[in-house]
Amino acid sequence: MKWFDGPAMRPVLVVSAGIILLGGGAHVKADFRFGTPVNLGSPSNSGYADLMPSVSSDGLEVYFWSNRPGGFGEWDLWVSTRTTSEDEWLPATNLGPEVNSAGIDAMPCVSADGLELFFSRGSESTGELMVARRNAKTEPWGRADNLGPGVNSPARDDMPRLTSDALELYFISTRSGGCGLSDIWVATRPTMADDWGPPVNLSMVNSGGHDQWVNLSPNSLTLLFQSGRPGGEYGGLYMSRRKSRNDPWTAPVYLGLPMGGSVYTLLSGISADGGMLYLSDHINYAPRTGGLGGADMWQVPVVPIVDFDGDGKAGMQDLLRLIDSWGQDDPVVDVGPTAFGDGVVDGSDLEVLMGYWEEEVDDPTLVAHWAMDETEGTTAYDSAGLNDAAVIGAPSWQAAGGVVDGALEFDGTTCVTIAFVLNPADGPFSVCAWVKGGEPGQVIFSQQGGANWVMASLPDGMLGTELKSAGRQSSVLTSETVITDGNWHRIAFSWDGANRVLYVDDMEVARDTQSSLAGSTGGLHIGAGNTLASGTFWSGLIDDVRIYDRAVWP
Repeated sequence: MKWFDGPAMRPVLVVSAGIILLGGGAHVKADFRFGTPVNLGSPSNSGYADLMPSVSSDGLEVYFWSNRPGGFGEWDLWVSTRTTSEDEWLPATNLGPEVNSAGIDAMPCVSADGLELFFSRGSESTGELMVARRNAKTEPWGRADNLGPGVNSPARDDMPRLTSDALELYFISTRSGGCGLSDIWVATRPTMADDWGPPVNLSMVNSGGHDQWVNLSPNSLTLLFQSGRPGGEYGGLYMSRRKSRNDPWTAPVYLGLPMGGSVYTLLSGISADGGMLYLSDHINYAPRTGGLGGADMWQVPVVPIVDFDGDGKAGMQDLLRLIDSWGQDDPVVDVGPTAFGDGVVDGSDLEVLMGYWEEEVDDPTLVAHWAMDETEGTTAYDSAGLNDAAVIGAPSWQAAGGVVDGALEFDGTTCVTIAFVLNPADGPFSVCAWVKGGEPGQVIFSQQGGANWVMASLPDGMLGTELKSAGRQSSVLTSETVITDGNWHRIAFSWDGANRVLYVDDMEVARDTQSSLAGSTGGLHIGAGNTLASGTFWSGLIDDVRIYDRAVWP
């Protein structure tokens, strides 16, 4: 098979959710996470290669292509059904000789009404777009028709995908007039009874490489695809949006790997509610662990992250953040109607947030969390990862003295050390903590060989940071808000790839822009400066320290 063209892609920072930093320095906030991949299981998957599931809008049919025995050609189209969306898939049925040929029939896409089935037919190096129709879901598919020279070209045309109203047909082609090795094209028709118009190249989306495996969100305003352009990883997703069907698609942004790891996957569908991606293995590479055959069909949930302020739950501060952006295009809180958002903050986002109201949020972007709730010993445990920290000195645990349960009291000689968590130069991140006490010049969080991340700056104890770019024009960032007044304060530093922001008690107190942050891979310190110098050790309480690999809004 040569329908899996595309060189391996240069890896950059990829996170499971949050802000993703692109190779060129651009960034986008994407408040979602990819959940755990689930195999569609047997008998829909077999011991052979089963590829690219297209699930019907009611979730009761899954169409795919396979080289399993019992077909009419090299690769055939098959369908598996179930009675309800909660049931297991039944054994697959071949679509028969009316649809399948002696060659390769592949990449099916069933329309939202279930009455049209688009797919690709070809050889190892060619492909043409086909369609089969039926008058009702209870009837068999009729003989497949070629879409003709008005849509197809002498080059390879494949991977058809429809908008929900079936009036736009997106597909991949290597025809002339494109931008790269393979491009995304779209043909339109006024009504389903009309012929397709001449295809148009999505030049604002395509690159000089391979752009392929295109899919659309249920509202047809979000375009997802995989690409061979620099700045991503093979199998990672790119996203483009448009505000309406009459508006152009925006420049694509990188979303990361939907199935994690290095296994090559193919995006093949999005559920009708936008909450599930359907994918399959890349048959030219090793199948994913846990599969059944040479290539399997999988589903991956896409879950919105509604803990905008990074306090571990969906609550009032998150609601205020959403209200503050009402009616705007704010991707930080644009989490509805699907996890990818729709370009405007409105009632759909409020509905998603309220669905998690006052619940604790499982946030995969929380890469480290030292609750400081211990009652004895010299270890501060990381509840979010594997970064347990060592307490240097005589720890004074305050089981009832914190804001969130317990806290650790620092006496000006005690500190907490962590082997390693992250490099500030790698991309967006945030650090948050509750603090009480302290004196000017003392440090809350720092990195050995790097910078003091958050501190009570001289001369008056205002919250500040020494994290900055490596350029000569860079400088420290200091607020005018004092944190050494003896009261509890929730402090935070946030970096989104372009902006340094400091927060005190959920209010922004300082902000500026930087081209980057200087890198360091040294260990981290809580309650002491980067060189452990005298005078930088914290004297007071520190509670509930969190690090995120996204920019949070405390």
